[in-house]
Amino acid sequence: MKKLSKRLLALLLVAVMLMAVGCGKKDNAADNAADGGIVKITVYRPCFNIAQPDDAQLKKVQQAINDYIADKINVQVEIYDISSGEYPDKCNLALGSGEVDLFWTSNWVQTVNTDETVKNNAVYDLTDLLPEYGIYTAIPDWTWGASAFNGRNYFIPVYKEVAEGYSLMFRKDLIDKYGWDLSTVKWITDIEPMLEDCKNEGLKYPYLSQKTPMFYRYYLDKFDFFSGDAFMAVDKDKDEVVSTVFTPEFKEFATLMASWAEKGYLHEDDLTKSTTDTTIQTDDWGISWWTNVPNNEEADSRYKREVEMAKVTESWVMSNTTLGSAYAISVKASEEEARAALKFLTLLYTDKYLADLYTFGIEGEDYDRTPEDTVTKKGEKYNHSAWESTTVTALSLETGEPSNKVELYKVFNETAKKSVAAGFRFNRAPVDAELTACKQVFNEYGFALEHGGFAVSEIDKAIEDYAKALDDAGFQKVLEEAQKQYEEWKKTR
Repeated sequence: MKKLSKRLLALLLVAVMLMAVGCGKKDNAADNAADGGIVKITVYRPCFNIAQPDDAQLKKVQQAINDYIADKINVQVEIYDISSGEYPDKCNLALGSGEVDLFWTSNWVQTVNTDETVKNNAVYDLTDLLPEYGIYTAIPDWTWGASAFNGRNYFIPVYKEVAEGYSLMFRKDLIDKYGWDLSTVKWITDIEPMLEDCKNEGLKYPYLSQKTPMFYRYYLDKFDFFSGDAFMAVDKDKDEVVSTVFTPEFKEFATLMASWAEKGYLHEDDLTKSTTDTTIQTDDWGISWWTNVPNNEEADSRYKREVEMAKVTESWVMSNTTLGSAYAISVKASEEEARAALKFLTLLYTDKYLADLYTFGIEGEDYDRTPEDTVTKKGEKYNHSAWESTTVTALSLETGEPSNKVELYKVFNETAKKSVAAGFRFNRAPVDAELTACKQVFNEYGFALEHGGFAVSEIDKAIEDYAKALDDAGFQKVLEEAQKQYEEWKKTR
């Protein structure tokens, strides 16, 4: 046989490459035809309740889901459960490579949060498709407007509480042991005697921040941190965008955290971000924080212990409060895959059996069902929570939850206070480089100030250095742009 010419070899190579692309995930028309019209979608979700998800059990749950939906929708799912610490980076890589169709996101998760994915054009514009599917009526109509970006819908919110507010959280066994009176706790400074008890108890984390910056959470009654950054907010009294760095409130908080660190109430693990999402499930802490929900008692099952709360802020409806937990579809998904994802979500939000299966796992293995038809989780191999899975209206009640849980959520959502800045979304594009640089400055200075990384005597100097570093990063340009946009938005309010 004669040797193939270089040109023929090149043509053959191109043909092989085209065949490979044609057989790839994103061009699965042939596969779909072979499968009788079945559309396969890949789903990424974080696991907050188990440090390392059990792959074998996940596959069993996945198979059970596919068996159940087989005669209902022409969709099959391949689910990736990823530990919460690894999720942002792994999901981001999958988005970049086009290996994920449907994924969980929020306004607070790193890397793949709602603002970043919209800014990076990483999410599918669902505005025109949504009204064709039952998911559109499965949650309240106002949810779509509240979660939109410039009038376009990119996200499917998990319907839960849609207002944001915070409480301090206390271990019930310590309350009983020391006789703490939570009615005396009106503000974060009121817990210092209790923190001293925790320190004397020998706890590693008398106060556990869960490596979370808390200034913009504890000070919601004063500020609307519309961009999610602690250095900039709408002052609700003034109804204008301000820098928070030199406010009395920020100095107060930074000084308090410094004093707590000096008194031994904070541990450097939170400062170095060494704590994990499962630290809260251990006996190493005494007092932490909690995001208010209509039924705060659900924290007992989430953290596998009895806890009690003391409210320190009101609950506020703000621009991002509907996006504390949501789903999105990759912009790299085909329309066929986007429609398949919406079919799956419609069933997930309306079908109790699927909602239970996706959230709690397999009955008898991952949870038991009581004679009262409530769910008691075992939580060893597969364990998710309602808030990051599906609408509260679809799920079975967990054992111990009130029978009127859905009504509690309705009342909570309808009675929350509305921020003056609710509906305002900051367009970062004109100052994206500067804002990114400012966030890096926060990671160096702001996070440390909020976690006792400076001595009390160093606070004034540290705040000055923080402000200067922000200005060097272009903060004044960011602030002026935000102020301009907010003033323009107020004209439409």
